[in-house]
Amino acid sequence: MARPLIVLRKLRKEFPAGEETLAVLKDLDLVIEAGEMVAIMGASGSGKSTLMNILGCLDRPTSGSYSIEGRETAELEPDELAELRREHFGFIFQRYHLLAELTAVGNVEIPAIYAGLSPQEREDRARALLDRLGMGERTEHRPGQLSGGQQQRVSIARALMNGGEVILADEPTGALDRHSGEEVLRILEELHAEGKTIIIVTHDASVAVRADRIIELSDGVIVSDRHRAVAKPSGLPTVPATAVARRARPNWLPWRGSLDRLREALHMALLSMNAHRLRTFLTMLGIIIGIASVVSIVALGAGSQQKVLENISGLGTNTLEIFPGKGFGDRRSDKIETLKMADARALGQQSYVAAVTPTVSTSETARYGSKEATALVNGVGAQYFDVRGSKLAAGQFFDEDNTNAMDQIVVIDDNTRSTLFEDSGVDPVGQVLIIGNVPCRVVGVMEAQQGGFGSSSNLSLYLPYTTVQARFVGESSLRSITVRVADDTEPDLAEQAVTQLLTLRHGTEDFFILNTDDIRETITSTTETMTLLVAAIAVISLVVGGIGVMNIMLVAVSERISEIGVRMAVGGRRSDILQQFLIEAVLVCLIGGLLGVGLSLAFGAGFKAFSSNFELIYSTTSIVAACLCSTAIGVVFGFLPARNASRLDPVVALARD
Repeated sequence: MARPLIVLRKLRKEFPAGEETLAVLKDLDLVIEAGEMVAIMGASGSGKSTLMNILGCLDRPTSGSYSIEGRETAELEPDELAELRREHFGFIFQRYHLLAELTAVGNVEIPAIYAGLSPQEREDRARALLDRLGMGERTEHRPGQLSGGQQQRVSIARALMNGGEVILADEPTGALDRHSGEEVLRILEELHAEGKTIIIVTHDASVAVRADRIIELSDGVIVSDRHRAVAKPSGLPTVPATAVARRARPNWLPWRGSLDRLREALHMALLSMNAHRLRTFLTMLGIIIGIASVVSIVALGAGSQQKVLENISGLGTNTLEIFPGKGFGDRRSDKIETLKMADARALGQQSYVAAVTPTVSTSETARYGSKEATALVNGVGAQYFDVRGSKLAAGQFFDEDNTNAMDQIVVIDDNTRSTLFEDSGVDPVGQVLIIGNVPCRVVGVMEAQQGGFGSSSNLSLYLPYTTVQARFVGESSLRSITVRVADDTEPDLAEQAVTQLLTLRHGTEDFFILNTDDIRETITSTTETMTLLVAAIAVISLVVGGIGVMNIMLVAVSERISEIGVRMAVGGRRSDILQQFLIEAVLVCLIGGLLGVGLSLAFGAGFKAFSSNFELIYSTTSIVAACLCSTAIGVVFGFLPARNASRLDPVVALARD
């Protein structure tokens, strides 16, 4: 005796119709046994399609009971209903509902992906099913390349993929010509002969008579339920049983199924993005601009900082410059003569001092041939050029021996070279300059460098400080002492130590110190603040881009409702649908982020080609952060559309085709 497979008790389905409620199914009682071939007939509006949707767990009744194999469907969660659709049912739709982006094999494989079959198993089974249905030579064709009858065969193969016990066919011949329709009915009879339960919804009596039981609906009520003796075909090939539903595979691995579903979601996301390339690019555009802006601004800020620090290094790297007096505004500072060479020697002996140089200065007229100009004469020690980070363009610097001997030699800067020697075309090195009334031989030419605050167009000459003291100023006091702090010492600590040492030596604090590290920190802090401010503005474009992604994804969900319905009908879980659309949003943002980084790098290369002043400095951290940020935007702004897609009712989604 056949066992009851489907049992309906007082099943009712109502729909709102304005201010009223329309009852489409009215307290149906129905039992369908396993292995039956049932035709549900009725005119349009009789409720037959609604009944089929409820039987296939695509829709829920308003009241009453529906159980399958003893399981009450009203008590099942959405994912449990998806399991029923995946394990027990196979759907054959009037309009086929094939996914246009996939081949025939790809469409047939979908239920097995959600069931957790391995890629090789499901491909072998899909090809075997298509071959059995006469589609062996069309497996790699997409739906648009197949006729209506061929598409319906693919739909049948998909319904059989998981070895479901119940085949639900909604007007399976409605969109086919007579010959194709006959072929589909023959296939359904073969499946019935193999023991499948076949439920056909049709309005065509010539289709219904192929069944061994005909149920007729009218206005939501069963008006006729009659059995017919129909001979079952014999000697037919069986459906390949190499792999069926998950429950038949004790060695099934949950993680493998999850991985396959993830791979399928990624594949479908890429197919969808490729199918709508312009829309995808426009969606990415906001992310591209935002990421490119943020990365470029951070790189521009880093480049600006480096250039500023290089300029400060031109003034002296980690230097302390000690002046007499209480500050730059002290009018007596030029008359205070407390800084002596002994102070410089004492400082040079300290562990926190890397180099020290005394400085005396005066203004004199420099002459070469018929040209003359006013120049600043700087008397410095041999370590001065190391302290200041000076570089040679030609010749050499003087040394301690030259300083001790009070040699009349001079190192000129680039301004002096261009002013006194450029027109004559003479190499300055070895030439004699008349400085005031003192002849001095040029031994070196310095490269152009940042000269400090104010104008950098002054002519500067550098002589041994002993020579300047003896030949020009006639006194032993120093204008300043410059100290380069050792790399392992904090400049602030070194400043405190210098202050303490000189105060002890002088008995009072009759000097002040200019710490270039303070300038560095101030400028660096200002640059960082400006970079952060502009980057914050650029982040707004990222948010705008994220909102654009969300809007486009919402549109994509509305455009692909039919696809969502098909995936749910063949057993897709809510999590599978959520995952697919979320992956698509993340991919759009991630690819947009990578393109934004590439655009920023291209901008940096162009900037470098047209600007010799400084270049953008990119950091791996900012690039990785930008990519992570774009991914996060995809997750955050893609979640709502993906969630909406996953919560769609399967029957509503299929009806929106």
